[in-house]
Amino acid sequence: MTQAASNTPPLPARALWRDAFEIAVTVIVALVLATAFRTIAYQPFTIPSSSMEPGLVVGDYIVVSKFAYGWSRASLPAGRPEGEGRLGQRQPRRGDVVVFRLPRDPKQVWIKRVIGLPGDAVQVRGGTVFVNDRPIPQTRLGITQDHDDPARTVRLVAETLPNGKSFMTQDFGPGNDLDDTPVYEVPAGHYFMMGDNRDNSIDSRVEQSSGVGMVPAENLVGKAQIILFSWKPGASLFKPWTWGNVRLDRFFDVLH
Repeated sequence: MTQAASNTPPLPARALWRDAFEIAVTVIVALVLATAFRTIAYQPFTIPSSSMEPGLVVGDYIVVSKFAYGWSRASLPAGRPEGEGRLGQRQPRRGDVVVFRLPRDPKQVWIKRVIGLPGDAVQVRGGTVFVNDRPIPQTRLGITQDHDDPARTVRLVAETLPNGKSFMTQDFGPGNDLDDTPVYEVPAGHYFMMGDNRDNSIDSRVEQSSGVGMVPAENLVGKAQIILFSWKPGASLFKPWTWGNVRLDRFFDVLH
């Protein structure tokens, strides 16, 4: 008995190659566009530490605007801030939450708040931040639990800058190591950064060899603008069984 012939003729080899070529071009174009978007416009980051509590907590997935301050080599996903200058440079405002490459190790990307601009003098006295010898007004809002360490109580404080920008900070109370500092003079083309979790942040109050020091403009990656969503500890995109471990109350929170 002979097998019945198929009614579907085989595709010519040339047609198969054409289809494969079209698929490859589509994938390459999509990758190029995605890379360009990530390089030029926006890039996501995950918050790895508690230094920006209470506004940002471990597991927050944020979106950073790269065109907010212009571009340098640091803006590239794996870039290193070599040389001076930025394309389309725009200066951060005091109070902006900024992602930058750590001066002593540009492979590391950190996030802090801009407190001192070029030419400013910054000092902390008794837990109060002074900029050009003027205190940043504080409003104490009471005691609460630390988000990432509920066994610890922290003091919540609202701070309002001269430009009207207001944000929340927290600290462990008086008498901590960075509550009193010398005066820091911010050089031209640099910025003074501080974490909102004032007693749990390595920032510009700590010299560059072991901390952050002054951050050059070339090291700025972009301005953090929104919390897209937030994972609870242990959750991951690569662990589907953990996808339900999200903090729904932190979706699409605009950063202040």
